[in-house]
Amino acid sequence: MRSATPPARRALRAGLSAVLTALIAGSLAPVAASAAAAPARPAVAAKADLPGNAPNRTGGKDYYVDATKGRDDDSGTSPKHAWRTLAKVNTTTFQPGDRILLKAGEQWNDEQLWPKGSGAAGKPITISAYGDKRAGRPYIAANGNVPSPFRADGTKNPETVGLTGAIVLRNQQYYEINNVELSNDDDFATDITTGSYVRDGIAVTINADLLPAGADSIMDHFRISDVYVHDLDGPSSWQKIHYGGVSFQVFGEKSYKEYGTGGYYFKDVRIENNTFKKVELHAVQFAFNWFNADGRDAGEYDETGKFHEGWEQLWVRTRDLYSRDVYIGHNYAESVGQGAIQLADTKNMTVEYNEVNGFLARYNAVSCGLYLWAGADSVMQYNEVYGGPNNEFDGTPWDLEYTNFNVTYQFNYSHDNAAGWMAYMGNSSNSVARYNLSVNDNGVLVKNMLSTNYTPTYFVNNTFVYDGADLDYVHDETFLSRVYFLNNIFYNTSKTASTPWYRRTGALRQAVFSNNDYYEASGQHSDQEPADANGLRVDPGFVGDPAKYVTGAGVDRIRKAAKHFELRKNSPLIDAGRYNPHLGTEDFLGTHLYYGKAPDIGIVESKAGKKVENPVDDNPIENEQGDNRENLALGKPVTASSTHPGANGTLGAVNLTDGDTTTRWAAADDAAYPITLDVDFGADTTFDEVYLDEFTDSGTNPRVQSFELQRWDAASGTWVTFASRDTGIGHDLSMTGFGDVTTSRLRVALTAQLPTEQYTPTLTEIAVHNG
Repeated sequence: MRSATPPARRALRAGLSAVLTALIAGSLAPVAASAAAAPARPAVAAKADLPGNAPNRTGGKDYYVDATKGRDDDSGTSPKHAWRTLAKVNTTTFQPGDRILLKAGEQWNDEQLWPKGSGAAGKPITISAYGDKRAGRPYIAANGNVPSPFRADGTKNPETVGLTGAIVLRNQQYYEINNVELSNDDDFATDITTGSYVRDGIAVTINADLLPAGADSIMDHFRISDVYVHDLDGPSSWQKIHYGGVSFQVFGEKSYKEYGTGGYYFKDVRIENNTFKKVELHAVQFAFNWFNADGRDAGEYDETGKFHEGWEQLWVRTRDLYSRDVYIGHNYAESVGQGAIQLADTKNMTVEYNEVNGFLARYNAVSCGLYLWAGADSVMQYNEVYGGPNNEFDGTPWDLEYTNFNVTYQFNYSHDNAAGWMAYMGNSSNSVARYNLSVNDNGVLVKNMLSTNYTPTYFVNNTFVYDGADLDYVHDETFLSRVYFLNNIFYNTSKTASTPWYRRTGALRQAVFSNNDYYEASGQHSDQEPADANGLRVDPGFVGDPAKYVTGAGVDRIRKAAKHFELRKNSPLIDAGRYNPHLGTEDFLGTHLYYGKAPDIGIVESKAGKKVENPVDDNPIENEQGDNRENLALGKPVTASSTHPGANGTLGAVNLTDGDTTTRWAAADDAAYPITLDVDFGADTTFDEVYLDEFTDSGTNPRVQSFELQRWDAASGTWVTFASRDTGIGHDLSMTGFGDVTTSRLRVALTAQLPTEQYTPTLTEIAVHNG
């Protein structure tokens, strides 16, 4: 158990809150609220006049709403003839270019804003503010007065899902929302812990069941900025519906297989310069929510034989249902119940300069601070996350999640997150984490790995500063496919404990370490430290004291935190790195990569030496594959007594000798034991070692209890057992000790299944070596 939050960190949080309040607060007359213990409300930032005070430049009409002096039977088309209630707005269908302008300093209690109609290209419908900016943002206090998304029997109601926001848009597009304040809680002083409550700030949804035939199912152009969302309360339990400060979600009552392809997504979205405080579950989120698409029954096998439990791990990719062209930047989130910025099913996304101050504050389950899953072609950069919990599941600030394709985390700063640095799940391709700074993320640095990946993952030029006495592990599970650690700094500040690298034997079997620096303040290096022929064990020589790392500077000055860990001119890490294209083109400070004889180790590149304009990788780390012995079974034909018919025929025995542990063979569900796997060498072959590896994944454990190794005896025409084992296979089992065996065929006979396992065995590889 770790110690409670240190005074310095408590002071930091208080200081940041004070700074934020000072930045956005102004003169604000108190307004009565029905919600108990309402917090002080910040006014609109004084940097500019309210948009509603300027002429409408989008070609539509302006409609004004004044909660005190307005009248719903008036025209609404001028401040003197303003409407009074949001109900009046909700009955109006607005046209492209129209603006809905709420008066500054006014408050609408127990009301929800749901204007009808959509804008058009170049003519969005705008929800904004007018009046005296010193009065504060117009405030919609929904007070939980929103429909339930559930029927009486607890199932999702297709008529009301998505209608749970203080502001709601459903099957609408071309909207811009700015300069408003929102809350959605009937009692600010009491935290809801049970029951079924879903409450959003801004809920933007596509409801596939309510789209008319032939209607556009792609919702375009949303701008949400300068919005303050606070006090969204709901139970700290998963209700299979996402909700939060700003929530984009797609709903459908039927199975996803009953909907068409090429639609049902959002595009051209910008969410920026917003503040979120004390919200459930998320500050910002994107998600799909098909009602009948959960669990194994909705799962599918992909082209490599991987099983994906739940539709969005595969279906979004194969049918191209990603939301796209999304920008999320310069937002501040504090005290978020679950994951602060949780993004899914989106491509061409940039997430930058967001600050997360505390997440998983009221939700004791899996989630992370800021992350994307089932996404593609996206980058997370210049974000700062701190104050995360001590969570045994995920709980890290970042997450290389399931089924990400070409997702990069770069130039991010995380500190004081008790669960660790990066969750890492698998089923992904071209995942890269580079030039990130981690300080006192004293849990697990690279946490979990539940599946193999389609291609290797690269952790390059990151700087990790941690307390080895408090760190759980660098990695807590087992890397199941190739991972490269290149040019990283592992800086252990503990003077009593060396770095704990892993908890499972063979955890680093698929990890390749090259040109990293391993610094132990104690001078004692762990026996678990990985082999690294080009690695260093020296003090990096940072320009700043690692114990006095920068906090409170804000994300707009995030490079100040990185510069603290710049290398001194005499650092032994300068020119000590190794080039690889996955380093990218610049470091954390924007310096070109690279200068001198080679890249530097760590997050900052020194300008010492000649600038290398177009680096070339003439010594690929990918060529270092570990075991360089000849595999006598590589490419040889394999015959299985049973093969699973699923996964579009990709689970064949041919995968057992292809040299690739990311592919696999699986037996049919009704296979009878013994299940035999026969490798035909084509001629007499001598060997003294047989390597076997079982496939594991999320929900897939090792399944073999016992097996025998047999050789074909041509003289007698029989199989002869030369080795056996009754304690399972698992990962990376090398069977030796049976001397030299010469035969033209090898049989692996699986004779029994573990009693705890329901399904039949699945293996990734059979390799055979001599000497």
